[in-house]
Amino acid sequence: MVPVHVRKQAVITVHLRYFASIREALDCGSEDWQTSATTVAGLRGELLGRGPAYHCLSPDKPVRMALDQVMCQDSATLRDGCELGFFPPVTGG
Repeated sequence: MVPVHVRKQAVITVHLRYFASIREALDCGSEDWQTSATTVAGLRGELLGRGPAYHCLSPDKPVRMALDQVMCQDSATLRDGCELGFFPPVTGG
């Protein structure tokens, strides 16, 4: 038996989708991302570490998120195979 402090965290695959100005900033509409993060906040932190282009996903930016097509907060729990969308706030007029 492996001691708890030595066990590796499970790695899951999350399908990421980027919309509108976020898609333009990243020059990417979607990608599959392997992560050991368990929440949207943890995954956002990993993405921010990828470089300056990902600053558009910073928690201080007005970014909306949808987990499996349902609006969510940073505290939402990720699961293997889920879809996480990032998009700017949309206003009509």
